[in-house]
Amino acid sequence: TQPFEAKMDFFFDDLPSTSMSTPKKGKKDSLTLDDAACDLSRNTSSSVSLTEIERQHSSSCIDDISKKAQEMVEQINHGRTRDQEMMDSFQEKLTEKVTEMCQLMKEHMYIIYEKNSNEIQVKLQELSEVLENCSKLNHELLEASQALACLRDGLDINQRSEP
Repeated sequence: TQPFEAKMDFFFDDLPSTSMSTPKKGKKDSLTLDDAACDLSRNTSSSVSLTEIERQHSSSCIDDISKKAQEMVEQINHGRTRDQEMMDSFQEKLTEKVTEMCQLMKEHMYIIYEKNSNEIQVKLQELSEVLENCSKLNHELLEASQALACLRDGLDINQRSEP
């Protein structure tokens, strides 16, 4: 809070004094209440009254405050614009990085899929060969079983004919 207070003090130091009794150092153009009273007493025919001087001084203070407020608003708007540009830049860079990472992941996944696909293809080929061999063996076993059945039938016939 101290830097803010110092900034505010600095801000108010630049403003014209609203006190009409004592001028600030270095402000030779400021008009005091005493000066205005002396001028009025010297020249009563003057069209400038004390309230007119006060009104002009207040108007000048208001104008100064208005200018300072406008400058502050412009600084705030400039800061917001800078912040928005920074956020837009960050969003753009983040989008680029995310897109890049997604592309890398996609490529990596395709490599893994291709590798797995090749391994599965080899295993399917081996399995097909095993199934083919099993089918051949099953066929051979059926032939052998039929041959054995024929031999058994032949032996049964020979044993019956010998009594």
